[in-house]
Amino acid sequence: MTQTARKILTAPDGAPASRFAFGTMQFGGRADETQSARMYAACRAAGINHFDTAWVYTDGRSEQILGRLIKDDRDQLLIATKAGYTGGAGAANLRTQLDESRRRLGLDTVDVFYLHRFDPDTDLRETMDCFAALKDEGVIRYVGLSNFAAWQVMKAQMAALASGTGVDILQPMYSLVKRQAEVEILPMCADQGIAVAPYSPLGGGLLTGKYAGGGSGRITEDDRYRARYGAEYMHAAAQRLSALAAERGTDPATLAVAWAAAHPASPVPIISARSVQQLQPSLAALDFEMNAELYNIIEAFSPRPAPATDRLEEQD
Repeated sequence: MTQTARKILTAPDGAPASRFAFGTMQFGGRADETQSARMYAACRAAGINHFDTAWVYTDGRSEQILGRLIKDDRDQLLIATKAGYTGGAGAANLRTQLDESRRRLGLDTVDVFYLHRFDPDTDLRETMDCFAALKDEGVIRYVGLSNFAAWQVMKAQMAALASGTGVDILQPMYSLVKRQAEVEILPMCADQGIAVAPYSPLGGGLLTGKYAGGGSGRITEDDRYRARYGAEYMHAAAQRLSALAAERGTDPATLAVAWAAAHPASPVPIISARSVQQLQPSLAALDFEMNAELYNIIEAFSPRPAPATDRLEEQD
């Protein structure tokens, strides 16, 4: 099968999106406005022009803070937000939430507009007709999906093509300890020419090594994260990554982000933090050389998911 060239998203001024994106889920929550501004400045200094938020993040404060920070750089930036996490994927709900997001962000046009999660109760033809209309109206530039299974993406892609548009970018979960995307999602995106911006490359903070040292964070404070990253093999992988980082004189977070970015599908990891100090190891991954040998060493720290076939015995 001939693969479609991977879509390169651009900022309004035509500059390609940066190799990493920054997620502002912490803005207005664990990161106050001053901390948020410092992280934004650090990202811009590192060359990041792709910033991700959502209608639902911190009750709208994330979008409001980001909107204030981007005023002077707007045309140089790729700004993404999401709708439909609550209220469903119907056209009326998407438009209402997008309009509020644009007001919070101070933008006439949002560059990337994601459907935040799959809605089994809404016909995707209605959703994709809405996305196509929003593009025609000039209020969004790219169509995105988040937290979709591969079959759901392809169902949306067919509906989008029938509506005169297409899926431009997908936001799945992906890290050394959450590798399910390798089975179908990443190959599908490569085949369809869909850009990939995976979130949680640090595995909810597990891959920073802080929990092994008795540190606190989402995994100790949030039941969902505790369940998501509670498997013993995940913690063993984090310990091995920390040991390797110590041997190499770097930070485990740097290795984790660089490893996620090095997948052949060329994903654009969404990094995040609650302070500049916490952010720096992830930013350092931008300049870290992840060669094939090191990639393979790290890959062996966690189980590779089985390929999407029943004929496993015939796989090389």
